[in-house]
Amino acid sequence: MMKYYSTKGKVSNVSFQEAITRGLPADNGLYMPETIPLLAPSFFEKLPQMSLAEIGLEVAKVFIGDEIPHDRLSRIVEETVAFDIPLKKIEEGIFSLELFHGPTLAFKDVGARFLARCLGHFSGESKQQATVLVATSGDTGSAVAHGFLGVDNINVVILYPKGKVSELQEKQFTTLGHNITALEIEGTFDDCQALVKQAFLEEQLRSDLNLTSANSINMARLIPQSFYYFWAYAQYQKEGLDHPLCLAVPSGNYGNLTAGLIAKRMGLPIDHFLAVSNLNDTVPLYLKNGVFAPKPSVPTISNAMDVGNPSNFARMADLYANELKDMQQHVTGYSFDDKETAKALNEVFQQQGYLMDPHGAVAYLGLKDYLSDRSLSGIFLETAHPAKFLGVVEDIIKKDIAIPENLKACLSKEKKSLPLENTFSALKSFLTEASALNP
Repeated sequence: MMKYYSTKGKVSNVSFQEAITRGLPADNGLYMPETIPLLAPSFFEKLPQMSLAEIGLEVAKVFIGDEIPHDRLSRIVEETVAFDIPLKKIEEGIFSLELFHGPTLAFKDVGARFLARCLGHFSGESKQQATVLVATSGDTGSAVAHGFLGVDNINVVILYPKGKVSELQEKQFTTLGHNITALEIEGTFDDCQALVKQAFLEEQLRSDLNLTSANSINMARLIPQSFYYFWAYAQYQKEGLDHPLCLAVPSGNYGNLTAGLIAKRMGLPIDHFLAVSNLNDTVPLYLKNGVFAPKPSVPTISNAMDVGNPSNFARMADLYANELKDMQQHVTGYSFDDKETAKALNEVFQQQGYLMDPHGAVAYLGLKDYLSDRSLSGIFLETAHPAKFLGVVEDIIKKDIAIPENLKACLSKEKKSLPLENTFSALKSFLTEASALNP
């Protein structure tokens, strides 16, 4: 059985079930698998002929073993990736991996759907009520809300920074009701994330509410995100190209990039990764000067990446045993401001007829720079549908864009979020009172 350890190493190793139901170790580290095995050469040989669900099942089995029966795990994976993730050529040597074809039109649908189904499986076995506590800078909230909507025995509480997510993003997770509650916090995403982490460190509160997390601090978010890196490579192989491949990942809390690095550790032949941020450049600066210096987040047009103290850096550092030079062999950091992002978004739309969202545009910029003097091909991750950032994108390209029907439907719904002080005492009181109402 695969065991999971804390990156801080001060607590005992646990099973997959305990790692995802606890979310966060008691020592405030992050869970990591004891080993990341190399997949067999035969797996990579047959990769281009495999479906996304088949790839996902093979990868998931490595980390879950028999803790979830094979047939049930197969259904979980099939339901998780029951939508297209196409690779599209944008220009010579540059491709976009479109991760926004799920129900909330963002890449986080993959991780949230997998986590919801795994937790649903375990809670169904125990019949015990659980509370999922999550902070969002935009897309996590909607993906988690839709992933867990109506799941028996699970209540979801989402913290988000007031005025710092787009209207469409906000409406996607504040209009659902049922077992979904949204709390509007006066502050930044980092404030919301800090409140969530503090709740997990209160052992009595965590025990009483059976708290778990749906942020990328939860290992069950990262495992399925690794699926689409294998899938991207499989589609690239089908293009008949043999250039070494670079992947550019727009990065905020760095869970998505960490999932890619785990895939590489499993043998996926990706030549290099780019950690591309907006002005919240904590990790790109570390990759340049070796100093990890968290700082207050700065609002940008790529708001889902507005994170000044990214949690998953602890996992990145752990993967490379805190050796900067080893990490630099596989990862290069970039950061770009809003003006550069808008210029790239508009130019690609005008010249190539392809509309990126602001996060994809940031990744595209990093990829263009890195490939400029190298014989490589590159893929950048398009993490959300551009319509989720309607005002920003239309202002940049000076054209109206079509809003997908499921997004349009959200706009007419009533927002049901609750304002909450930016203090842990206020959050603790809310959670305690809500638990009393939902025994």
